Amino acid sequence: MTLLASVVSCSRARLFTCFLRLGSQQASPLQLHTGASLAAKSHYEVLVLGGGSGGISMAARMKRKVGAENVAIVEPSETHFYQPIWTLVGAGAKPLSSSGRPTAKVIPSGVEWIKARVVDLNPDKNCIHTDDDKKISYKYLIIALGIQLDYEKIKGLPEGFAHPKIGSNYSVRTVEKTWKALQDFKEGNAIFTFPNTPVKCAGAPQKIMYLSEAYFRKTGKRPKANIMFNTSLGAIFGVKKYADALQKIIQERALTVNYKQNLIEVRADKQEAIFENLDKPGETQVISYEMLHVTPPMGPPDVLKTSPVADAAGWVDVDKDTLQHKRYPNVFGIGDCTNLPTSKTAAAVAAQSGILDRTISLIMKNQRPVKKYDGYTSCPLVTGYNRVILAEFNYNAEPLETFPFDQSKERLSMYLMKADMMPFLYWNLMLRGYWGGPAFLRKLFHLGQS
Repeated sequence: MTLLASVVSCSRARLFTCFLRLGSQQASPLQLHTGASLAAKSHYEVLVLGGGSGGISMAARMKRKVGAENVAIVEPSETHFYQPIWTLVGAGAKPLSSSGRPTAKVIPSGVEWIKARVVDLNPDKNCIHTDDDKKISYKYLIIALGIQLDYEKIKGLPEGFAHPKIGSNYSVRTVEKTWKALQDFKEGNAIFTFPNTPVKCAGAPQKIMYLSEAYFRKTGKRPKANIMFNTSLGAIFGVKKYADALQKIIQERALTVNYKQNLIEVRADKQEAIFENLDKPGETQVISYEMLHVTPPMGPPDVLKTSPVADAAGWVDVDKDTLQHKRYPNVFGIGDCTNLPTSKTAAAVAAQSGILDRTISLIMKNQRPVKKYDGYTSCPLVTGYNRVILAEFNYNAEPLETFPFDQSKERLSMYLMKADMMPFLYWNLMLRGYWGGPAFLRKLFHLGQS
């Protein structure tokens, strides 16, 4: 067995031991920052909008460049969540409590936390306004506002979540309802949806389907379950190599996939879901359900839609190579709120953070950015309680795999990485600005090849 195989196949305890030393080198015993309770300044050299994965990561990196006192984060939420783990929470494999930490503990020490919501961006005057009537100016602006969940665009939601048998892994308020619906399932249709909009973690809507099927098998309910994936897309996955592997799993497990089907209404009191046929406008279908998992429509945050920094669709309009704004050279974007033509995942944010770090460094020196983002993103496709297909690819939907083995095969080692190693990397390295994705590992494992 090779050294690599030994590492990726070891037990959870050994996996933690392998990475504990790496993470502890950067971990600080006490996380302090200038809180919102103190008088905030009105100007910062670097202002970060959003305290999600991209915002926190970039604040940590900018702190090392310009000093903590010159960096501020605008973020209203009291809790920061590692959302990729919600797939496992919805399947009962992880507790919800493992996914969140107080925002105060993840903001880089010394960085100002402006606990407010952005309501207006004025890049022509280098300032923003918050919902508490504050005006804050900046020299450099990093926009990391994430993506907006629009449950209300489905008739009957979000109020329908008050009823049983329905859940959604995309919200902290509804993810545990998925697990409850899974446990309460008796007999009938288990429906999983994918909306007719961009989404974050585009693999998640089908991951919970595979996990549910595994749970039904384990509990003896599988013969009574008709499992269907109703997706607005025309393919199961955008990268052929992984799509072929998933199609094989779908066939082996007798799952039904209905393409070009978009959820438009939920009658939760009757346990009915209404879908429109995107290939035949005006044609709808009513399907009863015993369990329904909803992936909501998503879009850019409202504050961005009419902002000067947005493109015609409302996303932050950045250069796909450098992440610098196309019209405002001192404005940058990262993550789900941008129009980067790649999947919106935490893995993509990690890779983007390293590129954006280098871009801003050169801009600060009045130099031209040279490092280019290749669109790297990753989707650990959970296909069971101990199996994952690790999809990694670039802008061109070409596989960009880290490990020197076929990642389109289901593996226990990749499940352990998804369930345990990635959360550890996230909290201890990425949010501290020390993880820019696995490109260096890819070069190592593939003998220097890009």
